[in-house]
Amino acid sequence: MATTRDFKAQVFEPLSGREPLSALQEEILALKRERNAVILAHNYQVEPIQRIADFLGDSLGLSYQAAEAKADVILFCGVHFMAETAKILSPQKTVILPDMEAGCSLADSCPAEKLRAYKEKNPNLYVVAYINCSAAVKALSDVICTSGNAHKIVTKVPEDREILFVPDQNLGSWVMKQSGRQMRLWPGSCYVHVLFSAQTLARLKKEFPGAPVVAHPECTAPVRDMADLVCSTEKMISFCRETSADTIIVATETGMIHRLQSEVPGKRFVAGPTATCACNDCRFMKLNTLEKVRDALKNLSPRIELPADTIEKAAPPIRRMLEWSR
Repeated sequence: MATTRDFKAQVFEPLSGREPLSALQEEILALKRERNAVILAHNYQVEPIQRIADFLGDSLGLSYQAAEAKADVILFCGVHFMAETAKILSPQKTVILPDMEAGCSLADSCPAEKLRAYKEKNPNLYVVAYINCSAAVKALSDVICTSGNAHKIVTKVPEDREILFVPDQNLGSWVMKQSGRQMRLWPGSCYVHVLFSAQTLARLKKEFPGAPVVAHPECTAPVRDMADLVCSTEKMISFCRETSADTIIVATETGMIHRLQSEVPGKRFVAGPTATCACNDCRFMKLNTLEKVRDALKNLSPRIELPADTIEKAAPPIRRMLEWSR
């Protein structure tokens, strides 16, 4: 097994150009037009999928796009809870996900039945749910948030209400520190972000002196404390564009670096390492492939289907988030 001493840092150099789109990518774009579809892709998708997306972004940005989509079909290149969110916001549309097995360890850490039981024992709690949760959990919540707006959302909750923040305890603890608002934290986490190591980040800072560290708030506190900026993936773009540094260490899922290379040219990015690996990929995000994207558009399947009562109960807390975030 590798150790913190013997792996080589994964460095992404500035792009010198891009290959033309492949025949498969062109086929997908033709199918998209034929189906009157829109392709939404999360920042953690593989680079070939990012290149054919109509909209590329974080959970908040893609939520707005899902709510405003004019197409008949929404193809969501991400994980299951994201496609569910699109279906909640556009229930009349066909929403497809390239691979139904593209789940989320963080969403799985908060089963709806456990949250329901907790609420029954604590009926006065105001539930703020990170968007990385199932539709059933959203339906049990008062308002949704993303990493980009969590601080703003929490500060808008009436001060006389005690907050239960689900499901990410690391994001929740960071929001508490930023806002000064005490909350109960659900004991959930993202398996990808908790693997980042403060020890290996320290090593990278020595290897790349002067390189700032940007980290996602789903990381643990020791990693966040080492970062020059803790922020959502969307805010990483503006930080990397504005910093005078030509090398930036990025502690989030590696797919984000493809977008940074595209939108922040001329700089190089170093993938934040774990204790045993030079980079950190989400196995669920990487289940989506170009072949599966093509097949999903061709067959309009797999489709996201949700009970009508779940959509009815989950839509208001999501729309409340969109209103509070504007």
